Amino acid sequence: MASRKPKVIVTRKLPDPVETRMRELFDAELNLTDEPMSRKQLIDAVGRCDVLAPTITDKIDAGLIAKAGERLKLIANFGAGVDHIDVAAANAAGVIVTNTPGVLTEDTADLTMTLIMATLRRVIEGANAVQAGEFTGWAPTWMLGRRLGGKRLGIIGMGRIGAAVARRAKAFGLQIHYHNRKPVSHVVADELEATYWDSLDQMLARVDIVSVHAPATPATYHLLSGRRLKLLQPHAIVVNTARGSIIDEQALADLLVEGKLAGAGLDVFELEPKVNPKLLKCPQAVLLPHMGSATVEARVDMGEKVIINIKTWMDGHRPPDRVLPQML
Repeated sequence: MASRKPKVIVTRKLPDPVETRMRELFDAELNLTDEPMSRKQLIDAVGRCDVLAPTITDKIDAGLIAKAGERLKLIANFGAGVDHIDVAAANAAGVIVTNTPGVLTEDTADLTMTLIMATLRRVIEGANAVQAGEFTGWAPTWMLGRRLGGKRLGIIGMGRIGAAVARRAKAFGLQIHYHNRKPVSHVVADELEATYWDSLDQMLARVDIVSVHAPATPATYHLLSGRRLKLLQPHAIVVNTARGSIIDEQALADLLVEGKLAGAGLDVFELEPKVNPKLLKCPQAVLLPHMGSATVEARVDMGEKVIINIKTWMDGHRPPDRVLPQML
């Protein structure tokens, strides 16, 4: 392409080092207020930029892509998940889509273990009791949780994050079980002493903890349906740091209220940022504001990947993190 700097519109405020570098390399238009763009603003943006750098809060659907100007050639997503982007429509329009895989793995795995431990040991309930003045002294049967070691952990989706969670969980003495489209390599399976289940239903009936690490696709929508959630044992907990749409949130809330599940640790929600009112009232639900990748290091690394993808495209090469429809 031409030697001029490409027009890059960034839809949300990014870490200062990332924004500074973008201004140095590109004709970058930043979002100084950090307010999510309206539909009208997004239409205006795709009509006058070469590169759109969106986040999960932006719905880049076929209708929006159809309104893009001839200049738009790259959607450089700030994030690994691209379920908010119609990749097929972009590809058909000759617009490349990239993401930022890999850099979120360790931080998301850390937060997953945090949710597992906080939910099993009722950490939030205990902290709330102290702050509410309800702690009157130690008692043998008050605020009893469950021991972590020896429990069976069922991982749904043994990709990078799922495997990172498994390694951490094994160090804590958990037994690793997993459901995936196909088994992991023998090397990884042996390292983790992991048991593969081709039947998700059979795995769910046998584990104490379920941790979700699958992508959001039409095939994974409500993968943990009401029927499947009922397969879990009453003492089981469900943890989700992937995407809210993978779990039937209403069914999960109903089972928690009815005492048919012991707890849930959720960092994502089906209608995010809205949270099911029933979940908000469940003391056994640990609810976090989508902070799986919320470390300074991860967000800077994400921004650097966005820059690399744009710079590689600008230099006339294939971006390293291109996403194609058949990959989803």
